[in-house]
Amino acid sequence: MGRYWGIYITALVFLLMEVLGYVIGGNFFSRSEQSRGHRKASWYLRKENAVIKKKIESLKPKGVYILIDTANNALHLKRGETTLLTATISAGSGNILIDPTQKRQWIFETPRGVFFIQSKFANPSWVKPDWAFVEEGKPIPKSLSERVEEGVLGEYAMGFGNGYFIHGTLYRRLLGKNVTHGCIRLGDQDLRTVYHCVPIGAKLFIF
Repeated sequence: MGRYWGIYITALVFLLMEVLGYVIGGNFFSRSEQSRGHRKASWYLRKENAVIKKKIESLKPKGVYILIDTANNALHLKRGETTLLTATISAGSGNILIDPTQKRQWIFETPRGVFFIQSKFANPSWVKPDWAFVEEGKPIPKSLSERVEEGVLGEYAMGFGNGYFIHGTLYRRLLGKNVTHGCIRLGDQDLRTVYHCVPIGAKLFIF
């Protein structure tokens, strides 16, 4: 047993040091110093979380904004957490149109992402793009006057970029279905409410 006394004594020393509050490893730190370190780390973590929370809060839209759910064909007009209006819409069909003469194609999807209301029009006129004539099987006109069509966009229209609008519809029975060329169609009363509540510059979230 004598030759094991050195091992026993060494083990006992290590055990006593641990009981007295020491941690072995390069330097010796007391448990009180460890506790101070944990408190400091916790304080930094709380501070970092507070900064992140503040950044998230800053991203929330100010004032009135619009959420559009293209999968469920629903529009939500909101102010902060309050929902002012929920309306049925028609969003993009996802259909593809190919121009056989010029080797072009159009995909009729409503764009997803974050946008802004850039323009507002009462009694808007529709300036028909090339695809409208290709779809109808008609030649594409060269004069602007031949492209203008009245009364098809409803009472109001709100543009959010790249030729896309929130506007009215002549096909109210199709509301709730994905049938448009990318624009958002609304029923008459819902369109009036959105038009009068939403200012230019308001955020528009489409998903």
